[in-house]
Amino acid sequence: MSLVRLNIKGISYSQTQNGAYALILNEVDGDRKLPIVIGAFEAQSIAIALEKEIRPPRPLTHDLFKNFADRFDIVVKQVIIHKLVDGVFYSSLICERDKIEEIIDARTSDAIALALRFKAPIFTYKNILDKAGIYLKVNPKKETEDQDSILVDDMVVEEIEASIQDNYMDKSLQELHTLLDEAVNNEDYEKAAKIRDEISKR
Repeated sequence: MSLVRLNIKGISYSQTQNGAYALILNEVDGDRKLPIVIGAFEAQSIAIALEKEIRPPRPLTHDLFKNFADRFDIVVKQVIIHKLVDGVFYSSLICERDKIEEIIDARTSDAIALALRFKAPIFTYKNILDKAGIYLKVNPKKETEDQDSILVDDMVVEEIEASIQDNYMDKSLQELHTLLDEAVNNEDYEKAAKIRDEISKR
């Protein structure tokens, strides 16, 4: 399967999920966007890594991981978003130490926060982008004005939210409750929040 390189387009506050954010990834050689729901802490960590001027007085968790890795000569070479199941993305960190490569499972939000700190490229597989990628109608003038901003405007957020919510629209209530139980058991609270929101709408 062919890999597609992604970069970070921006972060927006989720209108439908309390305390959640939408991270928008953009394919480097195309126009499709990959929206991913992430938690507030991870959104803050990614935003701080993107905004070079902001330096927290004490290391955040992802900064601590970077410092730890540097001390023991571990390098994150790349991040691959390798799987999409029920609207949840799964990622791997491709790490290297003493020329030995290791693959470590990670939440996508954590993987991207680390990719920024290691200046590592982010990839996904073409079939995932085909399945979950969306085209956003962005005002070219607005995009030029905001190219240094990591925040995405509300019209784009609404479009992203609609595409994310569609993942559960075709599920029955019973299926949603089953998925919610599985998410909680797997400690996948981002997914659980999305499913809970869909159940509340019914």
